[in-house]
Amino acid sequence: MTSARTRDRLVRRLIDQGIRSAPILEQIRNVPRHLFVDEALASRAYEDTALPIGLGQTISQPFIVARMTEALLAGFEGQSVLEIGTGCGYQTAVLAPLVKKIYTVERVRELLTKTRQRLRDLDIYNVKFRPGDGWEGWQKYGPYDGIIVTAAAPTIPEKLLQQLAPGGRLVMPVGPPGRQDLVMVVNHPERFEQVSLGAVSFVPLVRGV
Repeated sequence: MTSARTRDRLVRRLIDQGIRSAPILEQIRNVPRHLFVDEALASRAYEDTALPIGLGQTISQPFIVARMTEALLAGFEGQSVLEIGTGCGYQTAVLAPLVKKIYTVERVRELLTKTRQRLRDLDIYNVKFRPGDGWEGWQKYGPYDGIIVTAAAPTIPEKLLQQLAPGGRLVMPVGPPGRQDLVMVVNHPERFEQVSLGAVSFVPLVRGV
């Protein structure tokens, strides 16, 4: 179930759903998603579906990972990305070879410890980790050329907008459960432009650690 044929089938499905970026599709093909889920779910790792990873969290559907990454990196000329919601690290692993540096924040320390080791085992070293409240971002290393948020908030956190560099992009789900919209925000000189990318379903962006 982790064969090249199984992975190729997933990639073809993403192409059929409109994903066009060759580097992102190659990452979806190459990242060993079965290592990011419990062993009991490994046989389902290359299905285009979200799966539970414990502690009330999920690994995102590959299409959504690809869609968010593609939106974030379209025309991307920056260096640094802030990721809110490290989770099991799958989104991080897909993104890591495509940018210079990722700063990732996760409120569940147990998840963060496991994910740090998992990414190290995969020779991914351009990621800096922090246990913390995603609503606060990570001001120390900002502003960021891109911000990607893998949990839904009722509104876009103001502190994340403050940490977005001029010309930068923020991609995140916004809205209540059952009515979430994936949005992209572009930081123009005089305003923030917000674009809808379609309906999604994510776990909530919880405050605190």
